[in-house]
Parts: sequence; C-alpha cells; structure tokens
Amino acid sequence: MEDHGGSPDQKRPCHQTNGFHFTGFTGDTGSCTGSCTGSCGSHSGSGQEEQRSGSPAKRCRIRRRMEMESGRKNRPPFPWFGMDIGGTLVKLVYFEPVDVTAEEEQEEVENLKSIRRYLTSNVAYGNTGIRDVHLELRALTICGRTGNLHFIRFPTQDMLPFIQMGRDKNFSSLHTSLCATGGGAYKFENDFRTVADLELCKLDELDCLIRGLLYVDSIGFNGHPECYYFQNPSDPENSIKQPCSLENPFPMLLVNIGSGVSILAVYSKDNYKRVTGTSLGGGTFLGLCCLLTGCGSFEEALDMAARGDSTNVDKLVRDIYGGDYQRFGLQGSAVASSFGHMMSQEKRESISKEDLARATLVTITNNIGSIARMCAVNENIERVVFVGNFLRINTVATKLLAYAMDYWSKGQLKALFLEHEGYFGAVGAFLELLKMSDDL
Repeated sequence: MEDHGGSPDQKRPCHQTNGFHFTGFTGDTGSCTGSCTGSCGSHSGSGQEEQRSGSPAKRCRIRRRMEMESGRKNRPPFPWFGMDIGGTLVKLVYFEPVDVTAEEEQEEVENLKSIRRYLTSNVAYGNTGIRDVHLELRALTICGRTGNLHFIRFPTQDMLPFIQMGRDKNFSSLHTSLCATGGGAYKFENDFRTVADLELCKLDELDCLIRGLLYVDSIGFNGHPECYYFQNPSDPENSIKQPCSLENPFPMLLVNIGSGVSILAVYSKDNYKRVTGTSLGGGTFLGLCCLLTGCGSFEEALDMAARGDSTNVDKLVRDIYGGDYQRFGLQGSAVASSFGHMMSQEKRESISKEDLARATLVTITNNIGSIARMCAVNENIERVVFVGNFLRINTVATKLLAYAMDYWSKGQLKALFLEHEGYFGAVGAFLELLKMSDDL
C-alpha cells in the first residue's frame, strides 16, 4: 500500500461500511454464513412434493441434491480469490476446497482443475512468486465448503505476466470479474480487461484491511492466536514473542506499513478514520538500501541489516553529550541524528554496507514508531496494532517498534503484531467475493 502522507485537511472522514459478521459472513445480498452446510436457500415446491414420495433412500438423495443446488445458488463458482495490488507487492489469497465430491470432480472443467493443481502443488511461481506455506489456514468452513486458505505474493512489477497467465489459463471462462483492492486495482484495470477479458471489482483498501484483519483474528491461526506482542520490550536483544488475544479490540490504532504508511483510528468494525500517514515506509527502506548497498531484494536488504551496526552511521545522544541527557531522560544510546556520522569523511570510509542497511532500517522504523505514538496520544488510544508486509521476516523492526512504544510511553502503550502481516487486504477482498455471491 502506498501513501504519501497528506495534510490534515486530506484526512479521511469516519467511514461506515455495510453490516458484516466475522464468524462467517452475511451481507446485504448473500444469505450464507460460515456455519452453513450447503443447505442455505429455500427448497422449491416441486422438490418438496417429490420428497414426500418414494423410498427413504430416494428421498435422501433428492434432499441432498436439493441442498447442493440451493447452496450453489448462494455462493460464487470456484475458484475463490481475493487480491490486494499494492505499490510494491501483490498479495493473493486462494481458497482450496478439500471436500470436493467425486460427482463434483467429474463435472469440473479442466482449466479449474489446472488452476487448483498449479497453485497448491507449488511453493514458488517463476522467479518471484511465493506461496507462504507457513501462513496457510487449514480446515476452514466457509459458505458450506471446507478447505484451506493459501497466501501468495509476488512483486507488483510482475503484474502483467500474471494477467497474461490468467489469459492463458482461460480464467475468464470461470469468472467474469475478480475482487481486488489496493491502488493497482485501478492502475491495472484496463490490462485485466483487454488482456484477460476480466473485470475488476474494485474495493476500498482500508475497508478490506479492517474486514480481513478482524476475520482472521476471529478464526485464529490453526488453533493458535493470530496476535502477539514482545515481553520485556525494553531489552530488544532478550525480548520474547508472546501470543495474545485481540478480543474487544476497539478502539485501536492500526498502523499499516506497506510501500508507505497509513494510520487509522478504528472505533468499531464499521467505523474508522484515517488519522494520518507518511510516505516513508517499506518502499523507502528498500529503495534507499538498493541505492546505498546495491542489494536487489527486500530479503537481501534485511539480511544485510541484521549483520550491521547502525551506531557507526547514526549520531547518538552520547556522541553529543558524552552520556545521557538526564534532564529530559534521554538515554545516551538514543539516536540524536539519523546518518549524522556521515558528515565525516573518516566515518564514511570506515562503515560497511551492512551498517548502512541497518541504519536505514532503524531510521524508517523509528520514524513510524514516533508518528504512531503521537497519534495514539492524540486519539487517546492505548492499543496500537502494526501490520503490513514491511514487517514480514523483519524481527529487527518489530522489536524496535515494541521498544519504542514502551519506552516513549513509559510503559503505557504496548505494540501488537499479527502473524498474517500484509495479507489482510487480500482477505477482505476475498470475503467481499463471498458476500457478493448473489450478484456474480
């Protein structure tokens, strides 16, 4: 998700969304819920007449057939996807049904089988597509179907090859539209239409973010909590990840760190406002690392940062005061000036690329943490939740955010994190597909 900050007068007003139940789903147009068994919808009169006659076995077969037909009317045809097309990454969620009957399998068209096999039998797609197997949500029951939810990502720069693959697999014969969110839903709309003969149902990314987050948190992570925090955050080297519950989550400050950053004050599942944002986010970190170190990927940048020492690059309080600034409680280890040592030619000649990567990560993370804390104070919110793909495999940043929230609030604010980090927008789009099932 890309954000360019914005002035106070550009803030989004409190936004009301349609009613939605996160134990399954209901909507203004659909009647399925997560607990339905395929029998949602009404039986036809002729079917009821048919059911009154015949043997018990025949009546049972008729009833099952009617239930299947009724259920099909109230859910979209497979495959079920949700997509979030961000400024740096495309996030895709795919529901793999595992309760396909022999009859259904026989009736399935070949390209539907081909799509399912391709997505579930691979963990990598080409050179850049990745299925995050460790995030898979197993044995979910959604709209009467049991299956697994898969999480796939690839760089936004590879969007056109993805669209061409959809064309080659004749996806438009299965669906005429896809539910998508993020800025790319607008940017690539014409490409989907002209190349793959698909219409995009464009959804608001912040609506999808909140909807997806609350849904995933409500179902949990395969029997474990989705949410976690760091115990003893004042000592990042020894802080310990601890699971926790996000029940009664409102109000919460939701900090979404993608290419840029958006900060939302969320008062209920259908009432929120965008407080502010900053253009200095994950895209800034990767862009600067590519310039400063020559790295070629987010993973490489984080690996370099993990081995670097930012104090060789940043000027600290102790470099100015010789120790702590006691009057205002500033520890000597606090950063006084990011990249402040780089004014010295001697310092520039002694640092490593790893030091530069670490300093870039610390600079971006500290800035986000500082803005988040000020927003929490201004909005009088004590629960701060950080999400977004910037946090993926980024333990340095998560621990630093936890430390910053704890230190600057004197223990009043606790930073919370979620396991599925950057996929909530895609999950929200996926849920919208099911909610709109009667319209498809």
